[in-house]
Amino acid sequence: MRNKTLLVGTIMLAVIIMISLVGPLFPNVQEGTKEQRMVFINSTTYERAPFPPSLHHPFGTDDDGRDIVSLIIMGAKDTLLLIFSITVIRYLAAIVLVFLGSSKKSPFRLLIYGLNGFAASLPLIFAAILFITMPMFTFSPNRVIWIILFLSLTDVGKVAFIIQQSMSSLSHSQFVEAGVTVGNKPLGLFTRYYLPNLLPELIVQFFMDLGKVALLLGQLGILSIFVTQVFVQTNYGYGELQNTSLNWSTLLGMARSDILRGFWIPFFPALALTFLIFTFNFIGEGLR
Repeated sequence: MRNKTLLVGTIMLAVIIMISLVGPLFPNVQEGTKEQRMVFINSTTYERAPFPPSLHHPFGTDDDGRDIVSLIIMGAKDTLLLIFSITVIRYLAAIVLVFLGSSKKSPFRLLIYGLNGFAASLPLIFAAILFITMPMFTFSPNRVIWIILFLSLTDVGKVAFIIQQSMSSLSHSQFVEAGVTVGNKPLGLFTRYYLPNLLPELIVQFFMDLGKVALLLGQLGILSIFVTQVFVQTNYGYGELQNTSLNWSTLLGMARSDILRGFWIPFFPALALTFLIFTFNFIGEGLR
Protein backbone atom coordinates (compact mmCIF):
# COMPACT_ATOMS: atom_id res chain seq x y z
CA MET A 1 0.00 0.00 0.00
CA ARG A 2 1.52 3.29 -1.12
CA ASN A 3 -0.46 5.46 1.28
CA LYS A 4 1.55 4.57 4.38
CA THR A 5 0.23 7.55 6.35
CA LEU A 6 -3.37 6.36 6.00
CA LEU A 7 -2.36 2.77 6.80
CA VAL A 8 -0.53 3.81 9.98
CA GLY A 9 -3.41 6.05 11.08
CA THR A 10 -5.98 3.30 10.44
CA ILE A 11 -3.97 0.76 12.45
CA MET A 12 -3.57 3.24 15.32
CA LEU A 13 -7.32 3.95 15.35
CA ALA A 14 -8.12 0.22 15.23
CA VAL A 15 -5.85 -0.33 18.25
CA ILE A 16 -7.61 2.43 20.22
CA ILE A 17 -11.06 1.10 19.34
CA MET A 18 -10.07 -2.45 20.32
CA ILE A 19 -8.69 -1.21 23.63
CA SER A 20 -11.87 0.77 24.33
CA LEU A 21 -14.15 -2.20 23.56
CA VAL A 22 -12.22 -5.22 24.81
CA GLY A 23 -9.92 -3.74 27.47
CA PRO A 24 -12.54 -3.07 30.17
CA LEU A 25 -13.68 -6.71 30.03
CA PHE A 26 -10.45 -7.99 31.58
CA PRO A 27 -10.71 -8.47 35.36
CA ASN A 28 -7.22 -7.13 36.08
CA VAL A 29 -8.25 -3.83 34.45
CA GLN A 30 -11.35 -3.50 36.62
CA GLU A 31 -9.29 -4.39 39.67
CA GLY A 32 -6.65 -1.82 38.75
CA THR A 33 -9.08 1.10 39.05
CA LYS A 34 -9.68 0.43 42.75
CA GLU A 35 -7.87 2.62 45.26
CA GLN A 36 -4.90 1.12 47.11
CA ARG A 37 -3.09 3.98 48.77
CA MET A 38 -0.91 1.83 51.01
CA VAL A 39 0.93 -1.48 50.46
CA PHE A 40 2.49 -3.42 53.35
CA ILE A 41 5.84 -4.98 52.56
CA ASN A 42 6.01 -6.70 55.94
CA SER A 43 4.48 -6.25 59.37
CA THR A 44 6.40 -3.03 60.04
CA THR A 45 7.18 -1.60 56.58
CA TYR A 46 4.78 -0.11 54.09
CA GLU A 47 4.80 2.12 51.01
CA ARG A 48 2.35 4.85 50.11
CA ALA A 49 1.01 5.74 46.67
CA PRO A 50 1.87 6.92 44.09
CA PHE A 51 3.91 3.90 43.08
CA PRO A 52 6.43 4.33 40.23
CA PRO A 53 6.36 2.25 37.02
CA SER A 54 7.20 -1.39 37.67
CA LEU A 55 6.44 -4.86 36.33
CA HIS A 56 3.20 -4.89 38.33
CA HIS A 57 2.27 -1.33 37.28
CA PRO A 58 3.93 -0.62 33.87
CA PHE A 59 2.75 3.04 33.89
CA GLY A 60 2.83 3.40 37.68
CA THR A 61 -0.13 4.44 39.83
CA ASP A 62 -1.80 7.71 40.68
CA ASP A 63 -2.00 9.33 44.11
CA ASP A 64 -4.84 6.98 45.09
CA GLY A 65 -2.90 3.87 44.10
CA ARG A 66 -4.97 3.22 40.97
CA ASP A 67 -3.12 1.61 38.07
CA ILE A 68 -2.67 4.19 35.29
CA VAL A 69 -2.80 1.59 32.50
CA SER A 70 -6.21 0.47 33.80
CA LEU A 71 -7.43 4.07 34.05
CA ILE A 72 -6.37 4.80 30.46
CA ILE A 73 -8.08 1.64 29.18
CA MET A 74 -11.28 2.38 31.10
CA GLY A 75 -11.34 5.97 29.83
CA ALA A 76 -10.68 5.19 26.15
CA LYS A 77 -14.34 4.64 25.23
CA ASP A 78 -15.55 7.84 26.91
CA THR A 79 -12.74 9.81 25.25
CA LEU A 80 -13.68 8.58 21.77
CA LEU A 81 -17.42 9.13 22.34
CA LEU A 82 -16.83 12.67 23.58
CA ILE A 83 -14.59 13.64 20.67
CA PHE A 84 -16.79 12.06 18.00
CA SER A 85 -19.98 13.52 19.51
CA ILE A 86 -18.63 17.08 19.41
CA THR A 87 -17.30 16.75 15.87
CA VAL A 88 -20.34 14.96 14.40
CA ILE A 89 -22.75 17.56 15.84
CA ARG A 90 -20.52 20.33 14.49
CA TYR A 91 -20.54 18.98 10.92
CA LEU A 92 -24.24 18.13 10.88
CA ALA A 93 -25.07 21.65 12.10
CA ALA A 94 -22.70 23.15 9.53
CA ILE A 95 -24.33 21.23 6.66
CA VAL A 96 -27.79 22.37 7.78
CA LEU A 97 -26.58 25.98 8.07
CA VAL A 98 -25.05 25.89 4.60
CA PHE A 99 -28.27 24.54 3.07
CA LEU A 100 -30.39 27.18 4.84
CA GLY A 101 -27.94 29.85 3.76
CA SER A 102 -27.68 28.73 0.12
CA SER A 103 -29.72 31.75 -0.99
CA LYS A 104 -27.78 35.01 -1.15
CA LYS A 105 -30.63 36.82 0.63
CA SER A 106 -30.93 34.25 3.41
CA PRO A 107 -30.25 35.52 6.96
CA PHE A 108 -28.48 32.23 7.62
CA ARG A 109 -25.74 33.33 5.23
CA LEU A 110 -25.09 36.33 7.48
CA LEU A 111 -25.19 34.01 10.48
CA ILE A 112 -22.45 31.87 8.93
CA TYR A 113 -20.26 34.92 8.35
CA GLY A 114 -20.90 36.11 11.91
CA LEU A 115 -20.07 32.76 13.49
CA ASN A 116 -16.95 32.43 11.34
CA GLY A 117 -15.82 35.90 12.37
CA PHE A 118 -16.47 35.06 16.02
CA ALA A 119 -14.36 31.89 15.76
CA ALA A 120 -11.56 33.83 14.05
CA SER A 121 -11.52 36.68 16.58
CA LEU A 122 -11.82 34.65 19.82
CA PRO A 123 -9.75 31.48 20.29
CA LEU A 124 -11.96 28.51 21.04
CA ILE A 125 -10.11 27.70 24.28
CA PHE A 126 -10.97 31.14 25.73
CA ALA A 127 -14.60 30.90 24.63
CA ALA A 128 -14.83 27.43 26.18
CA ILE A 129 -13.38 28.64 29.48
CA LEU A 130 -15.81 31.58 29.65
CA PHE A 131 -18.79 29.35 28.91
CA ILE A 132 -17.96 26.24 30.92
CA THR A 133 -17.09 28.13 34.11
CA MET A 134 -20.40 30.04 34.20
CA PRO A 135 -22.34 29.02 37.36
CA MET A 136 -25.55 28.28 35.41
CA PHE A 137 -23.70 25.54 33.50
CA THR A 138 -21.32 24.48 36.27
CA PHE A 139 -24.22 23.44 38.50
CA SER A 140 -26.62 22.33 35.77
CA PRO A 141 -27.71 18.65 35.91
CA ASN A 142 -27.40 18.67 32.09
CA ARG A 143 -23.90 20.14 32.16
CA VAL A 144 -22.40 17.51 29.83
CA ILE A 145 -25.06 18.10 27.15
CA TRP A 146 -24.70 21.89 27.31
CA ILE A 147 -20.91 21.76 27.04
CA ILE A 148 -20.92 19.26 24.16
CA LEU A 149 -23.39 21.48 22.28
CA PHE A 150 -21.32 24.58 22.98
CA LEU A 151 -18.02 23.03 21.92
CA SER A 152 -19.75 21.73 18.78
CA LEU A 153 -21.48 24.97 17.76
CA THR A 154 -18.74 27.46 18.65
CA ASP A 155 -16.63 26.43 15.67
CA VAL A 156 -19.55 25.52 13.40
CA GLY A 157 -19.29 28.84 11.54
CA LYS A 158 -15.78 28.04 10.34
CA VAL A 159 -16.81 24.63 9.03
CA ALA A 160 -19.93 26.07 7.38
CA PHE A 161 -17.90 28.86 5.77
CA ILE A 162 -15.43 26.36 4.26
CA ILE A 163 -18.31 24.26 2.86
CA GLN A 164 -20.02 27.38 1.54
CA GLN A 165 -16.89 28.53 -0.30
CA SER A 166 -16.44 25.09 -1.86
CA MET A 167 -20.08 25.12 -2.98
CA SER A 168 -19.57 28.55 -4.52
CA SER A 169 -16.74 27.23 -6.69
CA LEU A 170 -18.82 24.18 -7.66
CA SER A 171 -21.85 26.28 -8.62
CA HIS A 172 -20.18 27.25 -11.93
CA SER A 173 -19.46 23.65 -12.89
CA GLN A 174 -21.23 22.18 -15.89
CA PHE A 175 -22.83 19.30 -13.96
CA VAL A 176 -24.40 21.73 -11.46
CA GLU A 177 -25.71 23.94 -14.27
CA ALA A 178 -27.12 20.81 -15.88
CA GLY A 179 -28.88 19.97 -12.64
CA VAL A 180 -30.48 23.41 -12.60
CA THR A 181 -31.51 23.02 -16.25
CA VAL A 182 -33.35 19.73 -15.63
CA GLY A 183 -35.39 21.39 -12.87
CA ASN A 184 -33.80 20.29 -9.58
CA LYS A 185 -35.04 22.11 -6.51
CA PRO A 186 -32.50 23.59 -4.03
CA LEU A 187 -32.73 20.47 -1.83
CA GLY A 188 -32.19 18.21 -4.85
CA LEU A 189 -29.20 20.24 -5.99
CA PHE A 190 -27.72 20.16 -2.52
CA THR A 191 -28.13 16.40 -1.96
CA ARG A 192 -27.49 15.15 -5.53
CA TYR A 193 -24.81 17.52 -6.82
CA TYR A 194 -23.08 19.46 -4.06
CA LEU A 195 -22.78 17.02 -1.16
CA PRO A 196 -21.49 14.01 -3.18
CA ASN A 197 -18.73 16.15 -4.64
CA LEU A 198 -17.88 17.79 -1.32
CA LEU A 199 -17.89 14.50 0.58
CA PRO A 200 -14.16 13.64 0.07
CA GLU A 201 -13.08 17.05 1.33
CA LEU A 202 -15.56 16.89 4.22
CA ILE A 203 -14.20 13.51 5.35
CA VAL A 204 -10.64 14.85 5.35
CA GLN A 205 -11.63 17.94 7.32
CA PHE A 206 -13.71 15.81 9.70
CA PHE A 207 -10.73 13.70 10.75
CA MET A 208 -8.50 16.76 11.06
CA ASP A 209 -11.13 18.35 13.31
CA LEU A 210 -11.25 15.21 15.45
CA GLY A 211 -7.60 15.87 16.26
CA LYS A 212 -8.34 19.54 17.03
CA VAL A 213 -11.19 18.59 19.37
CA ALA A 214 -8.92 16.10 21.16
CA LEU A 215 -6.31 18.84 21.57
CA LEU A 216 -8.95 21.26 22.90
CA LEU A 217 -10.15 18.74 25.49
CA GLY A 218 -6.54 18.18 26.53
CA GLN A 219 -6.03 21.92 26.98
CA LEU A 220 -9.18 22.16 29.08
CA GLY A 221 -8.00 19.19 31.13
CA ILE A 222 -4.65 20.84 31.86
CA LEU A 223 -6.58 23.85 33.17
CA SER A 224 -8.68 21.47 35.33
CA ILE A 225 -11.84 22.37 33.39
CA PHE A 226 -13.71 19.11 32.84
CA VAL A 227 -16.69 18.31 30.63
CA THR A 228 -17.98 15.32 32.59
CA GLN A 229 -18.58 16.84 35.99
CA VAL A 230 -21.58 16.95 38.31
CA PHE A 231 -22.24 18.99 41.42
CA VAL A 232 -22.88 16.75 44.43
CA GLN A 233 -24.22 18.18 47.69
CA THR A 234 -22.17 16.75 50.57
CA ASN A 235 -23.81 18.65 53.42
CA TYR A 236 -26.40 21.33 54.00
CA GLY A 237 -25.18 24.38 52.09
CA TYR A 238 -22.04 22.60 50.92
CA GLY A 239 -21.15 20.59 47.86
CA GLU A 240 -18.36 19.69 45.48
CA LEU A 241 -17.79 18.99 41.81
CA GLN A 242 -17.12 15.32 41.11
CA ASN A 243 -15.89 13.77 37.88
CA THR A 244 -18.13 11.13 36.35
CA SER A 245 -15.75 9.85 33.69
CA LEU A 246 -12.21 8.59 33.26
CA ASN A 247 -11.74 10.19 29.83
CA TRP A 248 -8.13 11.07 29.14
CA SER A 249 -8.44 14.86 29.44
CA THR A 250 -9.97 14.38 32.91
CA LEU A 251 -7.12 12.06 33.93
CA LEU A 252 -4.65 14.65 32.69
CA GLY A 253 -6.25 17.47 34.65
CA MET A 254 -6.64 15.45 37.85
CA ALA A 255 -2.94 14.49 37.71
CA ARG A 256 -1.59 17.98 37.00
CA SER A 257 -0.84 18.73 40.66
CA ASP A 258 1.00 15.40 41.06
CA ILE A 259 3.76 16.10 38.55
CA LEU A 260 6.30 16.86 41.29
CA ARG A 261 5.42 13.69 43.21
CA GLY A 262 5.47 11.40 40.21
CA PHE A 263 6.07 12.59 36.64
CA TRP A 264 4.43 9.44 35.28
CA ILE A 265 0.99 10.38 36.63
CA PRO A 266 0.25 13.17 34.09
CA PHE A 267 2.78 11.92 31.52
CA PHE A 268 1.00 8.74 30.42
CA PRO A 269 -2.51 10.26 30.07
CA ALA A 270 -0.90 13.07 28.06
CA LEU A 271 0.90 10.46 25.94
CA ALA A 272 -2.38 8.62 25.29
CA LEU A 273 -4.07 11.87 24.23
CA THR A 274 -1.10 12.74 21.98
CA PHE A 275 -1.31 9.28 20.40
CA LEU A 276 -4.99 9.91 19.65
CA ILE A 277 -4.31 13.33 18.11
CA PHE A 278 -1.60 11.87 15.85
CA THR A 279 -3.99 9.06 14.89
CA PHE A 280 -6.63 11.46 13.56
CA ASN A 281 -4.01 13.65 11.86
CA PHE A 282 -2.45 10.64 10.12
CA ILE A 283 -5.85 9.50 8.82
CA GLY A 284 -6.73 13.04 7.70
CA GLU A 285 -3.41 13.54 5.88
CA GLY A 286 -3.62 10.05 4.36
CA LEU A 287 -7.13 10.72 3.03
CA ARG A 288 -6.00 14.10 1.71
